[in-house]
Amino acid sequence: MPTASSHPAAPGPGSHTVGPHALTDQEKTLLRTLRHHSARRRSKLQVEVPAPPVTIGNRIADSVAAIVGSWRFILIQSALLLAWLVGNALSGGTAWDPYPFILLNLLLSFQAAYTAPIIMMSQNRLSDIDRERAENDYKINIKAELEIELLHQKIDLLREQEILALTRAVESLSAKIDGGRIDGTRQP
Repeated sequence: MPTASSHPAAPGPGSHTVGPHALTDQEKTLLRTLRHHSARRRSKLQVEVPAPPVTIGNRIADSVAAIVGSWRFILIQSALLLAWLVGNALSGGTAWDPYPFILLNLLLSFQAAYTAPIIMMSQNRLSDIDRERAENDYKINIKAELEIELLHQKIDLLREQEILALTRAVESLSAKIDGGRIDGTRQP
């Protein structure tokens, strides 16, 4: 991404203005494109492109991820696991899942086998949303940078015009002062 410090002081091929903040043809084209899209978006009165509808599967995945990723779930599951272990240990020979707790391992494996992919689906959808936001932010940043470069050019041009006008005024005043003198003496 071009920055103000990466532009050469002298105009290079493809740049039409003089100075350290000259925009290349490619940057000008990009700026025009971004302005066109902004104007078109404003004319349609659309702030954002509508997101695709959230499916039932996406809502379920988000709900499961929100529940499984909470302290409430961890505490409840820990309490249930502790109750399972204590209940089997105190039951002695009549335990429904004696040590080494094979049924408990099967249930936890079953839970992990289903919750992991569901959480991944939710994370993938959220990462897609984040990626779109990052792309929009990048486009906005490029547009802002190019607008700043354009403002630099305008300020430099105004400054050059002001210096030129002041130089001409000084030259005019000097000519008037020098025109009033003949042979070093001042004429009335």
